[in-house]
Amino acid sequence: MSVVPDRDVALVDLLDRLLTGGVVITGDITISLADVDLVHVSLRALISSVETLMERET
Repeated sequence: MSVVPDRDVALVDLLDRLLTGGVVITGDITISLADVDLVHVSLRALISSVETLMERET
């Protein structure tokens, strides 16, 4: 098993990597009262650069 040395990554570099590849964030929220589900919200967000989306479209 190889050990990867710790590297400092700047926030700008991390954000650039995320936008280049794209990221999908999903989540579910359920509000219930007395074990009865009243509201269920499903959230999905795609975060990507416009350039990446245009390349994948063609």
